[in-house]
Amino acid sequence: MLDLLYINWNVSPEIFHIGPLEIRWYSLLFVSGFIIGWFIVRWFFRREGVPESLLDPLLYTLLICTIVGARLGHCLFYQPDYYLTSWEGFLEIFMPWKGGLASHGGTIALLFGMWWYTNKYGKKNGFDFLWLVDRLVIPICFAAALIRLGNLFNSEIYGDVTTLPWGFVFERNGETEPKHPTQLYEALSYTILGFVLLWMYLKKLDKLNRGTIFGLFFTVLFGMRFLIEFIKEPQVGFEQDMVLNMGQLLSIPFIVGGLVVMIWSILRGKPSAIDRPEPLRKEPSKPGNVHTL
Repeated sequence: MLDLLYINWNVSPEIFHIGPLEIRWYSLLFVSGFIIGWFIVRWFFRREGVPESLLDPLLYTLLICTIVGARLGHCLFYQPDYYLTSWEGFLEIFMPWKGGLASHGGTIALLFGMWWYTNKYGKKNGFDFLWLVDRLVIPICFAAALIRLGNLFNSEIYGDVTTLPWGFVFERNGETEPKHPTQLYEALSYTILGFVLLWMYLKKLDKLNRGTIFGLFFTVLFGMRFLIEFIKEPQVGFEQDMVLNMGQLLSIPFIVGGLVVMIWSILRGKPSAIDRPEPLRKEPSKPGNVHTL
């Protein structure tokens, strides 16, 4: 009876194509994450009086860092033996459309990108790195969930065999047994985290210290990633005999870093709200200093 509840997944990763132009679900969901994130960040900026003119350079920085960092992360962390040992493989590093993006690499690149962005635009507009990333991680949760849905449409990065009734049989890959839909597990956990962080921003911002939301994001998101990896199939051959796979090893520094940031934010105690310079007070004129012509 439970067999009837298994999902036979045979959805095409393509939505449609016009000649050589192919539109895929993954690409649509990836771009949708940036569009939704742009509107959320614009709302944050309007709410706290940050100039909207800063949105465009922020979007460009996010796009470049995400794509470049995620591509390099995949090539260096998961398949260096292919990409770094032949001229053909090296050239494919610059072809992200051929597949292979790693979220840990994208995260590292985003941190550097946001550091550059805040150094260029933050000081004169009253915000710093932690102020920005406290807000940015909220739409990133929802964008990450959409990307995992894209992985589902690609029938990739799923889990081991399961007897649970919501298992997916990924027929496009020749699977005949139901597997854990780990893409959905991650998408759901990231969505819940996003709403929790959004609630904290709306209801608790005046009580939070700068960096708390960011630290919590790192700890919970990569903590969930670490746990879900236990039921994922190996992504590359060298993971077969590893106690912890590459995704888990890469997640550990982010989990620890998130805890450190949270503790540091509590000890430092800097308010989470944006910095606003105090207006200069005009000194009242003294009678002896009044000059008449």
